[in-house]
Amino acid sequence: MRATLFFYVMRTYVKSVVGIFAAVLTVFLVVDFVDRARAYTGEGWVWDVLRLYGNKALVATQQLGPAALLLAAGVTVSTLRKRGEVTALRALTFGPSSLYVPIGLCALAVCLGLIVFDELVVVKASRRVDEISTQRFNRWGDWRLYYTPKQWFRRGEHVFFLRAGSAEEGFREVAILTLTPEFKLSRRLDAEGMYPLEGTRWRLTGVVERSFSPDGRTQVRTHEEAEYELGVPSNSFRIRPGRPEQMRSSELREQIVARAELGLASRQYTLTLHNRFAYPVAGFPAALLAVGLALRPNRRGHLTAAIVEGLLIAVTMWGLMVVCRTLVMTERLAPMVAAWLPSVVLSVAAALLWLRWEGLLQRAPRRVLASPSR
Repeated sequence: MRATLFFYVMRTYVKSVVGIFAAVLTVFLVVDFVDRARAYTGEGWVWDVLRLYGNKALVATQQLGPAALLLAAGVTVSTLRKRGEVTALRALTFGPSSLYVPIGLCALAVCLGLIVFDELVVVKASRRVDEISTQRFNRWGDWRLYYTPKQWFRRGEHVFFLRAGSAEEGFREVAILTLTPEFKLSRRLDAEGMYPLEGTRWRLTGVVERSFSPDGRTQVRTHEEAEYELGVPSNSFRIRPGRPEQMRSSELREQIVARAELGLASRQYTLTLHNRFAYPVAGFPAALLAVGLALRPNRRGHLTAAIVEGLLIAVTMWGLMVVCRTLVMTERLAPMVAAWLPSVVLSVAAALLWLRWEGLLQRAPRRVLASPSR
């Protein structure tokens, strides 16, 4: 009987998840299309729009998945209560765990699936959205912020200006500034080409070397070709353009290390890496919290209340994520804390409600504090 009940609750929850997710995704895509429809013009625009919104649907699946799990959990329990089935379960001595366990396991499985889905599918789909938007419909947005090649780098005492090229093929039109501990310029190298050798050594061609002495004198030398120890290996310059959300976890880790070595901002990449796991996982405690709220006694308007409560929780959590992201970008909060804080808040709230419905956490009795007699 327990197995039958388990699969019945799970089946009801899965139906709710599919229905709510389909409705939310449809509304999101329709609103997005109406908002941007004026930009979709030109020959063959219908096919390109279908491709664009096919990829947007994949990206939105990862973004809306946790919210769908949250809303569906509340709707499932409310539906069972409306049918009188929750009352019947209590009469048969089934506790709240008969609802928590199947819904929780199903939500956890979907959350883990969303992590894999993001890593294998959403990363590529997000790139295609940018490509179609910029190349076909000329909508650039913040494209230049992420795709403009980085040219200024710092490693130890050296500051590099690399106008063009790559770590594999070498760089062209470079300038290398060497700074003293007092942040004064001691040497400047201008070269037509810069090519990697073994370790941290580089071969420079068409070199103009300027040395600056502490007493203000300048010495200039020229070399057709010369080797220099610059203290940085070639793989440190493998800075990839693109949004961090469009990179796999291994690429994000590589970029975090490379950017930290070259003095570039890496907090957004660290936040994205943690969010790759923290954001989908938040759907699990959110679903359990919705179950706990839906089990409140003397609850009225079950379905409406479940949807309103779910939307309030989702809006609150998204607001918290936005605030945490802002604090990370302004270097007031660690990226790991910002990424996992919403999940921790949801987990604490869900755990307290579960303990209460299981009878392990009783409401503290009121105490009247008598004022001391004088």
